[in-house]
Amino acid sequence: MDALRAVVDKRVFLWGTARRYNAYVDYLRRRYGNRVQKVSVDAGFTCPNRDGTKARGGCTYCNNRSFVPPYCTPGMSIREQVAAGVEFLSRRYKADQFIVYFQAYSNTYAPLNHLKELYEQALDHPRVIGLAIGTRPDCIDAEKIAYIARLARRYYITIEYGLESVSDETLQRLNRCQTFREWVQAVEMTAGTGIHVCTHVILGLPGETREQMLRMARVISRYPIDYLKIHHLHVVQQTILAAQYRREPFPLLGFREYVDLVVEFLQRLRPDIKIQRLVGETHPRHLIGPIWGMRADAVQREIERELTRRDAWQGKLWLGPSAME
Repeated sequence: MDALRAVVDKRVFLWGTARRYNAYVDYLRRRYGNRVQKVSVDAGFTCPNRDGTKARGGCTYCNNRSFVPPYCTPGMSIREQVAAGVEFLSRRYKADQFIVYFQAYSNTYAPLNHLKELYEQALDHPRVIGLAIGTRPDCIDAEKIAYIARLARRYYITIEYGLESVSDETLQRLNRCQTFREWVQAVEMTAGTGIHVCTHVILGLPGETREQMLRMARVISRYPIDYLKIHHLHVVQQTILAAQYRREPFPLLGFREYVDLVVEFLQRLRPDIKIQRLVGETHPRHLIGPIWGMRADAVQREIERELTRRDAWQGKLWLGPSAME
């Protein structure tokens, strides 16, 4: 900790920037020398808690159309979606290299031969350097990991496992139909194969206390993840959660409450974990609440300002790899 504090005093942190958290965007710039942009695609997958294998209805909060970009159309082939996305994002962000993000639903939930066809279509574009594959921990197996690991020898490959909460009770309320232990098994199966491991958590889930949410930072820090996405709960139209909220409203995080929560969460998080996202965003036409009246980039800037005001940084309160609660 003394060595860490010495670096902090110079206002350059362990990840090599003056930013007070280990930002994924900075990591990609260092690795590839310029901006790398994600291109979302919809490959027409479903989920085992949606198609009846485990349950029906899917996660209570889930409406994929609320965050899918306009160029991402499931009626098009993956090759066509990638080409359209690269063209759109090249104009918008002046990006030159791209990661294809298999985003909607569970993108390993199919036979391996089908996955191969889809992934290899995506990698066929000359400006694509890799894949980000969003999925559930219970939709992966050793055979799929072995194939994806072979891709990772030639491309930059990330598997993003949805976790949302470390509480099985919460996961059951959300109709996730998966357990924390299944997430642990998937992460441990993937780590060390050359595949980068990302996970996704939601702050502000119904029934969870502030202490439970902050504890999650310490818990996930024990496991070999490379990247993390932090979102706040959105209640969006056409979801089970929206019906529950209208029937019996539950507290939603306020803006200042969320900023405070993320600052405290980051301080308890392992410092080498790269942060892909600090806040989520849903199109206003889908969003029921919370409504803060600002875009995600403005929320991120306020989190960064609050870290500076408190002289806080990612990992400041992390207790180390041997710490037990």
